[in-house]
Amino acid sequence: MQQLLFAVVLSEVAVIMALSFKTPIRKLLIMSLDRAKRGRGPVVVKTVAATVCVVMASSVYSMMKIQKRWIDEGTVNPTDEVLMKKNLLESTLMGGFLFLGLMTDRLHHYMRELRVRRKSMEAIKKQGLGFNGGKPGNSDEIKGMEEQIRTLQEIQKQLESELEAKTKEANGEESGAVALRQQSEGFLLEFNRLLEENQELRNQLNSLDHKLSRTSIKKGT
Repeated sequence: MQQLLFAVVLSEVAVIMALSFKTPIRKLLIMSLDRAKRGRGPVVVKTVAATVCVVMASSVYSMMKIQKRWIDEGTVNPTDEVLMKKNLLESTLMGGFLFLGLMTDRLHHYMRELRVRRKSMEAIKKQGLGFNGGKPGNSDEIKGMEEQIRTLQEIQKQLESELEAKTKEANGEESGAVALRQQSEGFLLEFNRLLEENQELRNQLNSLDHKLSRTSIKKGT
């Protein structure tokens, strides 16, 4: 048990040291850890960690019982002393095993994130180089767009001048229409006045005709 724990702890220390430095072994370790975290790997790791936790708790409980017995008896039994050291060593190794396993998992996680970010930064740099490499074509396109903008601006100015001229013409026609309307209103008033005068003249003529007819009748009698 102790030899196995020593071997596992030393292997975890070796893995952490290999992940901490840029060597060809680090790539292989990262790839192997990536594969180990797929499928049933996480379930197996959790099962092993839970088993180690249970065994470590049992060892700690045994140490607490031995220490309590020492306090009750007031003497130290050599057998209990050996068991105490054995349980203490195993508990320490199991705790180191769990701690180093957690450190290995976190270090692998951060290394993978760092690798992904580096790849994304390289892709961004490549895109930037692609954009910089396409400057001549972009400059030609920009020149063409600038010429189109100039022509559109000239057309806009022409349309604005034509619109201004049409507006002035419309205003002149409107003023002429107003003058014609006022003139027509004057003519209408004059026509009404003439109609009234004509009616008055007719009335006068009718009255004169009546008078003449009466005078002629009197003279005949």
